[in-house]
Amino acid sequence: MSAHFRELLKIIGSGTHTGKNLTRQEAAVAMRMILLGEATPVQIGAFFIAHRIKRHTGEELAGMLDTYHELGPKLQSKPFMGTVTVLGCPYDGRSRTAPITPLTALILATAGIFVVMHGGARMPTKEGIPFIEIWQGLGLEWGKLSLAQVQQVFEDTGLGFIYLPKHFPQADALVEYRRDIGKRPPIATMELILAPLVEEVHLAAGYVHPPTEGKFRQALELHGLRNYTTVKGLEGSCDLPRDRTAIIGVSVPSGNDVKFERLLLHPTDYSCGGKEVALGSTTELVEEMQRVLQSKESQLMSAAIWNGGFYLWRCGICSDINKGLSKAESLLKSGKVRNKLREIKAKTGI
Repeated sequence: MSAHFRELLKIIGSGTHTGKNLTRQEAAVAMRMILLGEATPVQIGAFFIAHRIKRHTGEELAGMLDTYHELGPKLQSKPFMGTVTVLGCPYDGRSRTAPITPLTALILATAGIFVVMHGGARMPTKEGIPFIEIWQGLGLEWGKLSLAQVQQVFEDTGLGFIYLPKHFPQADALVEYRRDIGKRPPIATMELILAPLVEEVHLAAGYVHPPTEGKFRQALELHGLRNYTTVKGLEGSCDLPRDRTAIIGVSVPSGNDVKFERLLLHPTDYSCGGKEVALGSTTELVEEMQRVLQSKESQLMSAAIWNGGFYLWRCGICSDINKGLSKAESLLKSGKVRNKLREIKAKTGI
């Protein structure tokens, strides 16, 4: 048993009256001991449950990010890439609505925006469809590539994917704790704002509960990340909804400061409103995505244009959202996004 970890556990697990929050440094140390196996399984489970009950702070999330950046895999940004966009979504996937994020990533990469995604296999508590299964259905086997190979594909095509079981096994080993405790631990929130790159990025992060956004902002401020977008998205993803107003937060660097602006986008104002597409089987989802890529009639086409257009504007490719929507539609219906997927397939060599 680790006596040091026990002291950290006592800080957060002492109850309402005497319990305290961890400092950024303490949270980083605790996360390091967890990932390196220096804490016992009992201590790790207790830590996750105690944090779940207490609720983590933005400063604690910043400390956990410190350790993930120290020990975890990172892709290298090159000067020719410009600002890389990281699309952060829940690792435990989606179970009710069809994910659009992979199509968004392909649209952005087609337009010249370098994009990084990350995630694992099926994971509690939701056990929803993970991105790796969608990419496999589309013919991309990210899980078979080494980190160096992912880096090369990223440089050559504009898209990279870090897969936890292959590229960060220490973090993947924590999946069983998530399953055993039956609740999302604090790392599930931290993963949403993880940016596995060396250089400055544009981070897009989704959330469900409004207080989570405040913790994001505090953690990102402590990390000095000035360019980010928060989305009250579908099932906590960064996918914009179509059946309700999209509530979005946008950071705007201003000199040495960062201003935060709130956007309320009504999809019906942009002819993109509609019912969310229910998630069926992985096969059905991939078939619908292929129809979008082939410019055929699909339930997902409006959602792909809505999300692709927004992010084309947010990443600076288009001067306003309407132009972004037009460009997203053009890239899809001209076959350029389909060709980008073919290019990535060819570069993976699998």
